[in-house]
Amino acid sequence: MAGRGRALAEADQATKRYGSFTAVEAVSMRVDPGEIVGLLGSNGAGKTTLIRMLLGLTRVSDGTVAVFGQAPDRTTRQRLGYVPQGLGLWETLTVQENIAFAAAAFGTDATATTLTPGLLKARDQQVSAIGLGLQRQLAFTIALAHRPKLLVLDEPTSGLDPLSRARLWDTIHDQADDGAGILVTTHYMQEAQQCDRLILMSHGQSVAEGTEAAIIGDTTACEVDTSGDQWAAAFAALDAAALPVTLAGRTVRLADTPQDTIHDTLAQAGIDARIREVPATLEEKMTVIERVVTAG
Repeated sequence: MAGRGRALAEADQATKRYGSFTAVEAVSMRVDPGEIVGLLGSNGAGKTTLIRMLLGLTRVSDGTVAVFGQAPDRTTRQRLGYVPQGLGLWETLTVQENIAFAAAAFGTDATATTLTPGLLKARDQQVSAIGLGLQRQLAFTIALAHRPKLLVLDEPTSGLDPLSRARLWDTIHDQADDGAGILVTTHYMQEAQQCDRLILMSHGQSVAEGTEAAIIGDTTACEVDTSGDQWAAAFAALDAAALPVTLAGRTVRLADTPQDTIHDTLAQAGIDARIREVPATLEEKMTVIERVVTAG
């Protein structure tokens, strides 16, 4: 990961309001060359709005954003690659026509664009006729064709099978190794582990930042071991008590919850269980943070 020099992208107390609704509130962040920054949060957390402000697609209500050291504009967009959630492809054009259109916009040579075997085979098909996996390959190919120094990816692997996700992440790491900065949103916790640094957002605010280990810190969880098929009843009882219970397969887990509270809740439901403390996962830490933010 690169040292701290001039950021490729940064926000300083960036805020976006739509009337009385605040979509993003006073968020500060940065992306440096050669690092992968993961932007995490549930739907509605403000991730996409923050990205759109960085790209200059949405005006900032308060605070500032900068790309390559200046306010985002047409010039800065020439130096970045962007894969939006909707992929940004023209579905009525063929694969090759989409590539040619993007090349004309960025002033590059469409014939120099390297295609995967799958895209080569589908180059004369309309985008609407190819599968989601090939569409995402095409979106990545277009985003990388002009060799951007900053790559912004909004849920880039959503809907893909694990193997296809792994291959796209290989591409992401290759770009970072070549010195590009990467800002990526994802809801897959396994993908968050591939990022150099994470920014957690909740209700439009940045609520935690750092490595996965730093964010989890000393937060613990409890595993509940029941006999037979009582795991379902245990989950139902703990959920009814409004405790932060989750399932990992058939293993019942609760983050940041005293063992006595869990034991008493299960005892009232007539369920015998063994409870042991374990390290919390990133997803469980996010659940704890969400509860605190919502309660506050």
